[in-house]
Amino acid sequence: MAVPARTCGASRPGPARTALPWPGRGPRPGPGARRPPSGPPRPLLLLLPPLLLLPLLAAPGASAYSFPQQHTMQHWARRLEQEIDGVMRIFGGVQQLREIYKDNRNLFEVQENEPQKLVEKVAGDIESLLDRKVQALKRLADAAENFQKAHRWQDNIKEEDILYYDAKADAELDDPESEDVERGSKASTLRLDFVEDSNFKNKVNYSYTAVQIPTDIYKGSTVILNELNWTEALENVFIENRRQDPTLLWQVFGSATGVTRYYPATPWRAPKKIDLYDVRRRPWYIQGASSPKDMVIIVDVSGSVSGLTLKLMKTSVCEMLDTLSDDDYVNVASFNEKAQPVSCFTHLVQANVRNKKVFKEAVQGMVAKGTTGYKAGFEYAFDQLQNSNITRANCNKMIMMFTDGGEDRVQDVFEKYNWPNRTVRVFTFSVGQHNYDVTPLQWMACANKGYYFEIPSIGAIRINTQEYLDVLGRPMVLAGKEAKQVQWTNVYEDALGLGLVVTGTLPVFNLTQDGPGEKKNQLILGVMGIDVALNDIKRLTPNYTLGANGYVFAIDLNGYVLLHPNLKPQTTNFREPVTLDFLDAELEDENKEEIRRSMIDGNKGHKQIRTLVKSLDERYVDEVMRNYTWVPIRSTNYSLGLVLPPYSTFYLQANLSDQILQVKLPISKLKDFEFLLPSSFESEGHVFIAPREYCKDLNASDNNTEFLKNFIELMEKVTPDSKQCNNFLLHNLILDTGITQQLVERVWRDQDLNTYSLLAVFAATDGGITRVFPNKAADDWTENPEPFNASFYRRSLDNHGYVFKPPHQDALLRPLELENDTVGILVSTAVELSLGGRTLRPAVVGVKLDLEAWAEKFKVLASNRTHQDQPQKCGPSSHCEMDCEVNNEDLLCVLIDDGGFLVLSNQNHQWDQVGRFFSEVDANLMLALYNNSFYTRKESYDYQAACAPQPPGNLGAAPRGVFVPTIADFLNLAWWTSAAAWSLFQQLLYGLIYHSWFQADPAEAEGNPEARESSCVMKQTQYYFGSVNASYNAIIDCGNCSRLFHAQRLTNTNLLFVVAEKPLCSQCEGGRLLQKETHSDGPEQCELVQRPRYRRGPHICFDYNATEDTSDCGRGASFPPSLGVLVSLQLLLLLGLPPRPQPQVHAHASRRV
Repeated sequence: MAVPARTCGASRPGPARTALPWPGRGPRPGPGARRPPSGPPRPLLLLLPPLLLLPLLAAPGASAYSFPQQHTMQHWARRLEQEIDGVMRIFGGVQQLREIYKDNRNLFEVQENEPQKLVEKVAGDIESLLDRKVQALKRLADAAENFQKAHRWQDNIKEEDILYYDAKADAELDDPESEDVERGSKASTLRLDFVEDSNFKNKVNYSYTAVQIPTDIYKGSTVILNELNWTEALENVFIENRRQDPTLLWQVFGSATGVTRYYPATPWRAPKKIDLYDVRRRPWYIQGASSPKDMVIIVDVSGSVSGLTLKLMKTSVCEMLDTLSDDDYVNVASFNEKAQPVSCFTHLVQANVRNKKVFKEAVQGMVAKGTTGYKAGFEYAFDQLQNSNITRANCNKMIMMFTDGGEDRVQDVFEKYNWPNRTVRVFTFSVGQHNYDVTPLQWMACANKGYYFEIPSIGAIRINTQEYLDVLGRPMVLAGKEAKQVQWTNVYEDALGLGLVVTGTLPVFNLTQDGPGEKKNQLILGVMGIDVALNDIKRLTPNYTLGANGYVFAIDLNGYVLLHPNLKPQTTNFREPVTLDFLDAELEDENKEEIRRSMIDGNKGHKQIRTLVKSLDERYVDEVMRNYTWVPIRSTNYSLGLVLPPYSTFYLQANLSDQILQVKLPISKLKDFEFLLPSSFESEGHVFIAPREYCKDLNASDNNTEFLKNFIELMEKVTPDSKQCNNFLLHNLILDTGITQQLVERVWRDQDLNTYSLLAVFAATDGGITRVFPNKAADDWTENPEPFNASFYRRSLDNHGYVFKPPHQDALLRPLELENDTVGILVSTAVELSLGGRTLRPAVVGVKLDLEAWAEKFKVLASNRTHQDQPQKCGPSSHCEMDCEVNNEDLLCVLIDDGGFLVLSNQNHQWDQVGRFFSEVDANLMLALYNNSFYTRKESYDYQAACAPQPPGNLGAAPRGVFVPTIADFLNLAWWTSAAAWSLFQQLLYGLIYHSWFQADPAEAEGNPEARESSCVMKQTQYYFGSVNASYNAIIDCGNCSRLFHAQRLTNTNLLFVVAEKPLCSQCEGGRLLQKETHSDGPEQCELVQRPRYRRGPHICFDYNATEDTSDCGRGASFPPSLGVLVSLQLLLLLGLPPRPQPQVHAHASRRV
């Protein structure tokens, strides 16, 4: 048969083929069937009359050594289907379990999940929870404003006048496990005792507050001491709040001066490296201190910008970006004679984590050249802010300019774009040490309602790139009560170890006036915050009545999830919020986009959709039906959704009061409880119980045997109606214990599993019981004891028929060890009940196949045997088709599951590869199956993965990017008195302290767990069955290496039966399909921003007030270097004695009240 040449690796589907001769091969004797390498063969179920009497008819003959005809392979497929169905009918016990449920109908009731009522109730409960926190916030904010108003400023205040608990001074931070370290070594620091509190996951003291002051702020400054003085009064308000609501977690006041006072007191969790925590850079503070921002950052990259100054600018821009949240929009451009964006972003983009990462990487590529052109930079910035065709914040508009100085004031640009309304604020930053006149920079800021800052060195960067928030807060303060609105943040990691939290924020205003008739003060004092742990919100949602695949989720106005079962960040950085979009938490499609938009808009809705879902182990994708119902959570920016599969509309609730429960007796005396006792396992099978919170006093354990022991001990003391226990969970557990025991009694106990090549039979239930029979099989049971967290359980509910699950194998791990018959393949199916017209799936049953024995059985089922004893051999004089038993040296026969993983093979050497993605076993054949639409694939990104850190590109001892003077510079006296020398020395000094800003220390990174793993993006690819359901032959055309193959789906299973010629040569490599998760940069951000996802910003905006006083706009002075100071610094450097820089606090003069 002539075959046209095709591209290597391509394949061509075709109709059913006539018998084809074995291409290019001479006669050879057919090999006999092989036996397993270890142990005697087990009896084959096919050959046992008690189970199935399958017709063993020889397929119609063809020429010698011919490839099996299509109807022959269909015949083999039917035999496989019948064999699987027969085993599951007899040993799975689906029908028998249905009968058991009906026989015990009086022991349970069928309850209904009403989505609309459920979601409204949960939304109401969350609203009530958050409202209690709001009331506490308002009490705190009002008290803070009154305390500060009544406070008398003290110019001569001293450190010893203030007594407080300094959280960072606690010696336990150096050695957390030391109990003998004396606390409070400073005179002004309290000595406190702490007790463990499980609610805070920390040691706390409920009688005091703790104070945290940033490392780069001098604790003894007058501003800080006055701040500590008046905020001390907040302690009593914190305590009273907790008395009214004992569920309150951290209550925090973040001051605009950088002081953080929080309650209850606990030692600060300082990192091993320098502690750069500053409350003013926390997401919750930034959100509470100002309205959303549209910001354009322009950076002077003219030739006058020296290497050091440019480095300071790059670092400053990165620090500035860190002051922005997901409610803000930003772009960054560089300018000299012309202006151009530093990245691929041509317009304002959302300041989310991934976009800021693009900016930070792009900024590092800026190069200084050309002449300064302020006009080009400002015109570009104004054009960006005037672009109304894009999504943006539409609130505070500002331009941040970083430069080393210049003469031009570009007044004509401001007249054209910004005057007289001055809707855009201009902030100017003079960077580096120089002798330029800064008056033009000051004028630009003052003439445009902005502020002028100086950044002479590294130490000034963090302070001066965040103080602009005080200016933005002015309209908010002047708006008064109108601006006193509580806002709820994105999810983020609590810095004190509470885990994932959201925070309610409320700004605190300065209500003082400088004198009678003076203007109202327009400074924000700070932000009050109260944390709510996500776990506390989760407790308000239904736990187990929604079934294994039902769940509740919530999103905010950005579409980020607040609640979702897939919100599981592998590593968290407390400096960044956890921003997982709803469309990234699930597999995105148009229906979900519509649902997300409706939720963001605050609408109610309900929609049934067909969608794709990932399996729990992320190896499979299933196409399923889901019902989505959603409502807004009033008084918040959140919206709540409920997802239910159709089969979870109803659920079982045990009703044991009349038949079993005797209220006055311990639960351990109840009927059916005895089948939970280990003493019953030998006869009734091993029982795993789901590690749920059945009772408050039940000790949790990751070891299920220990957890069961703890459970039994507690049940000896607890009565069934105990208020400390969850009766729904407890009663359903007892009910399912009895139900599954009856399955053992009626079905499993009388069967000989070994005879039928089964390692185990099992049943798992919604009630939390997993019973594995016989007891010894539990030793090799690796599935999750919580059925709701077991992949086989959830997939069986979502799929009709029998779901095969081979053992999980990674390509990088060693092959399976086929010893002692411990390797098995799970086959499971859901038990569907129909009770009074109500359908539900309360359980899953299945068997565990012996891999070796079933591999031999597979050969026989796919063979041409005509009688029971001997396989049919094809000799030179006989006329028959090849089969999977006799011709296994020439013919490859495999079963592959719906994810593309190998389940069974007729090749003995492939038995240890069962569970691997088939492309790793036979890349050529898997590609052909994909090209012929037997499989399709779904690609997605995991934004919550953890990866090992990338090795630094420069391991030198010096900070990167430092200006290095030449020999000529050293010989030039003028250079020694220049700004360049002064700036270099200052960088070296600051670099000794702030070294981690420029370069991570490898030695520190090795000992720092946070440095070992960092957040990253992983690309995931799952395969699932395509649209082809037919059975047909095809050819993989590779010239002289062509291969015939046949593929057919097995009815009522998730298996694909494939028969193919074994390849004769390796010339047809083709492509290799990848399924393994791979590291990725994620989708191209430059393309994503062109089609941004729908979002809404906060509904309030305070960016203008006619009474704002803009006269305080920054005053700076150049700092000419002193020759004496320079000489002293040089001597200190030569002696190796770097001085300790005098800590400074940067605060507006108007903070002094």
